[in-house]
Amino acid sequence: NQAAQAAQTQAPAATSFADTLESALKGVNEGQQQAARLSESYERGETVDIAKVMMARQQASVGFEATLQVRNKLLSAYKDIMSMPV
Repeated sequence: NQAAQAAQTQAPAATSFADTLESALKGVNEGQQQAARLSESYERGETVDIAKVMMARQQASVGFEATLQVRNKLLSAYKDIMSMPV
């Protein structure tokens, strides 16, 4: 009985696909917001390293492109499933 309880407490919590997708989208959104904040700071003339600004913008861009590709794959899979004969 104690071994079963110990196994349950050590097992990682299962996450749903929706939770994982929501977490990923929040991460991409945060990256875009950070890039926008750094860009605005640089444009206002604050002491911000241009390399840091460009890196943040590039990371936000890559994150968005990856999210877009995942969306396209999900949409394609949905269309394939819906076109299957029953």
